[in-house]
Amino acid sequence: MLFACRFCFLGFVAFFLAGHSSLRSLAPSPDPKEEIAAFNEKFINAHLRMDNPAIIGMWADDGVSLLPNMPPLVGKQAIAKFINDITAQMPGYKIVREKIDFRDIQVSGDWASEWGLETQALQPPKMDAMEGYGKIMFVLHKDSSGQWKIQQEMWNAAPKP
Repeated sequence: MLFACRFCFLGFVAFFLAGHSSLRSLAPSPDPKEEIAAFNEKFINAHLRMDNPAIIGMWADDGVSLLPNMPPLVGKQAIAKFINDITAQMPGYKIVREKIDFRDIQVSGDWASEWGLETQALQPPKMDAMEGYGKIMFVLHKDSSGQWKIQQEMWNAAPKP
């Protein structure tokens, strides 16, 4: 009888814990600005590695990239083609420095925006690195899996700081 009572009690506790989301919500919610800062770090590191699949994976399927002197790149497939085509034209090149000073992260629910100042150093084979500077703006969206993705990007050149 005592064993049966213990079993019933344990079953009740398991049912109670599984059914009460309030107990699961005792863990603090992640800070979206911290999530975006981690996303930004991942973005920078993927560029340093020239890891095209990782970079492309950070885009929403219907993302849009606005770059100077070219039509908008609409959709992850078009963005992936652009990235892969550019790197195919640059065998042996390495990104030796990628720094983006992201600023003004604004979050509203599953949407966020931020802008940044970029410095990138690209080294061709057997040559000195070339530096470039730019301004970047992101609109990010948290997808159904809880991951931040680039929904829209705008980049243009900037003078050396």
